[in-house]
Amino acid sequence: MFRVVHPEGRGPYSLREVARGIADMGGPPVSPSFLQQLRVGQRDNPGFKYLKAIADFFGVPASYFFGDEDEVRRVDAELSLLEKMKDNQVRSVALRASGLSPETLRTVEAFIERARELEGLNKGDEAQ
Repeated sequence: MFRVVHPEGRGPYSLREVARGIADMGGPPVSPSFLQQLRVGQRDNPGFKYLKAIADFFGVPASYFFGDEDEVRRVDAELSLLEKMKDNQVRSVALRASGLSPETLRTVEAFIERARELEGLNKGDEAQ
């Protein structure tokens, strides 16, 4: 989430910014070092209130952290899409496609798939 969820036009939140943001949202006190320990796996089982506060800060459901496979897949897909939409050219194509008829969107999708084939990108590459 650090890599993907951050203000537009800048890099990821610092650990200090996340800790401060959680406090500003009324969450439990967390330190940057506590967050770092969670990120690198030096600390486990932090407790629901901390996971909920982190999830709220990043705008994901707390269930993301509890291994519900469907929820994890859904949130991962949304985070992946968010990351791709940060590419100005991808965002431009998506925004310009808004409002097109379903038939036209299928045609555009077919053109994009053909372009991916020509550039050696297969369907398995889409998730990256």
